[in-house]
Amino acid sequence: MVREGGTAEGLSPPQFARPTSTKGRWGDRLFRLLIRAAALALLVIVVGLVIVMIRAALPSIQAFGWRFLVTSRWDPVAEVFGALPLIYGTLVSSLLALLIAVPLGIGAAVYLSEVAPPWISPPISFLIELLAAVPSVVYGLWGIFVLAPWLRTQVQPALGATLGFLPLFQGPPYGVGMLAAGLILAIMVVPFIIAVSREVLLAVPNEQREAALALGATRWETTRLAVLRYARSGLTGAVLLGLGRALGETMAVTMVIGNRPEISASLFAPGYTMASMIANEFAEATSDLYLSALIEVGLLLFVVTVVVNALARLLVWSVGGTVKEVRE
Repeated sequence: MVREGGTAEGLSPPQFARPTSTKGRWGDRLFRLLIRAAALALLVIVVGLVIVMIRAALPSIQAFGWRFLVTSRWDPVAEVFGALPLIYGTLVSSLLALLIAVPLGIGAAVYLSEVAPPWISPPISFLIELLAAVPSVVYGLWGIFVLAPWLRTQVQPALGATLGFLPLFQGPPYGVGMLAAGLILAIMVVPFIIAVSREVLLAVPNEQREAALALGATRWETTRLAVLRYARSGLTGAVLLGLGRALGETMAVTMVIGNRPEISASLFAPGYTMASMIANEFAEATSDLYLSALIEVGLLLFVVTVVVNALARLLVWSVGGTVKEVRE
């Protein structure tokens, strides 16, 4: 019996013969070699970068060991270097940025994917993606001439008057400092969080929403229980991608953080990040040990950024894999 489409029942599907010409075989082999070389080249570049940085940072690693990560003194004159203030400044500014950006980013993504009318969601999403393309130096200039004076004259005095009993809001209002850096970073990472979170929410199968609505759930309950809970790993990945962006940001943070290698509990005080330290002092490194210490800071920042971005990618891909399994 012949089925519809011309395939006989019980017979295997037709096998397509491979090209027999030598030219075709060589073309396939050349194509495979080229794409394989392109993929391996990226891996070789990354491995070579790590090896070069380790070799350049070796004098600092041998001189300071683990003390480099846990001491606070950064004195180029005495050639004593400790990266703890830089690590502290990087973590505090990035976490402060996430505290501001995550609610805004995920809230905007939920609105664009679940609530917004179809005619308004695409243009707003396009404008948000354009914000991610703005150069960081533009944000830095805006931070110096607009954000820092506003913080110094309006926000920080008000926070000191109302919440001054907390160590976070004590000290003179400089304008520049950890608070300004956190706000700048929050503005910069919000577009990334919105864009990735929106794609993750749109990847949730409609069957999830329809099942919740069929059981009598309200629109908010459907979004909270059927959509957000289903996409939580992907949303976590979006947050980690924003964290990776915040950890490695250089110019905008350098222009507003104050650039002082000290640890302070106050958000008003100036600070330093690993990226801003490298940008500010790399040209001034006059000794080999000084240069090696800066390269070790860069190596540490590279490792942290790669780990954070790898975790974020794995979480986002896990949502895509789950969606594919559900649809199959």
